[in-house]
Amino acid sequence: MANKQRVVVGLSGGVDSAVSAYLLKEQGYEVIGIFMKNWEDDDNSEYCSSNIDFVDAASVADVLGIEIEHVNFAAEYKDRVFAEFLREYSAGRTPNPDILCNAEIKFKAFLDHAMRLGAQKIATGHYARVRQNEATGKHELLKGLDPLKDQSYFLHRLNQAQLSKTLFPVGELPKTEVRRIAAEIGLPNAKKKDSTGICFIGERPFRDFLNRYIAKEPGPIKEPNGRTIGKHVGLSFYTLGQRQGLGIGGVREKGAQKGGNEHEPWFVARKDMEKNTLWVVQGHDHPWLLSPALRAQDASWVAGHAPAAGDLAAKTRYRQADAPCRFEADGDTGFTLRFADPQWAVTPGQSAVVYDGEVCLGGGVITTEAATAPA
Repeated sequence: MANKQRVVVGLSGGVDSAVSAYLLKEQGYEVIGIFMKNWEDDDNSEYCSSNIDFVDAASVADVLGIEIEHVNFAAEYKDRVFAEFLREYSAGRTPNPDILCNAEIKFKAFLDHAMRLGAQKIATGHYARVRQNEATGKHELLKGLDPLKDQSYFLHRLNQAQLSKTLFPVGELPKTEVRRIAAEIGLPNAKKKDSTGICFIGERPFRDFLNRYIAKEPGPIKEPNGRTIGKHVGLSFYTLGQRQGLGIGGVREKGAQKGGNEHEPWFVARKDMEKNTLWVVQGHDHPWLLSPALRAQDASWVAGHAPAAGDLAAKTRYRQADAPCRFEADGDTGFTLRFADPQWAVTPGQSAVVYDGEVCLGGGVITTEAATAPA
């Protein structure tokens, strides 16, 4: 390439983005690295790894011989992602901030910044793929080839304009191969463990973190017969299907037979915001935990419009096999899914993401009607 295409890569300090930058350089692109700082409320805490991550990203750039720029998106992040995260939690829902972060920061604020640097494309270390459909000319978002690492779920809100400018170099590779390449070319972070948890919370205890932003409002924990069996610390601090941290160990459901299910664990099944009541049930397969259908709103479709009604598949949480379902659009921004098999702990605020085989079509936010309220 006499006139090299410029690609700006989001270098996070992790191995996936590092190998992405290397692969692009090998393919002949002019590569510039950018480290995004999205959170600065407690830089000095043991949980905030952004300083270590920047050092890792800078040493990767050094080994690869590319420039790196440190860009602060903390103000945008607070306005567009964190404020929404707190609003949703305060309303008793369980949002997925990583999805919002991709839509608002990585593929909006970062993309805009990269274009100002004269880039033709941006790249990230996500496990996903982009393909242009020859028949329609539209860009499609595909699952990453490594089924254990596929991240299309988190990217389902990306649109045509964003996808047309995006490269996912490791989407074609299994994670084992990415680590092998990193070790082979001597990347300093080849063995660095994958980051987990929500971007700005890091590895800290989640309840402690929320505590700083959301007031506790304790109330009763009830079981299906209406009996109060404990006290919750505030509905925002619980999510449907949660089993740990309920503090109701040895209580038996009323009327349960001896030797029956009294030792089965309790699960959060409903949150009644009006009455500030947490409803729990015993046993993983209790009917209250199973949803044959769901409704979603605030939908976003990769193609720019909803798919036609018909048989598709969906995920209602990230690490889940695609569940066969019947899809029906509900106006411009909503849809209904009816599942072949009831889905476990379908959680308002989480995303229902719709697939046609390996193609991620888009999705929306699960609404409260997903679960039937207790009588």
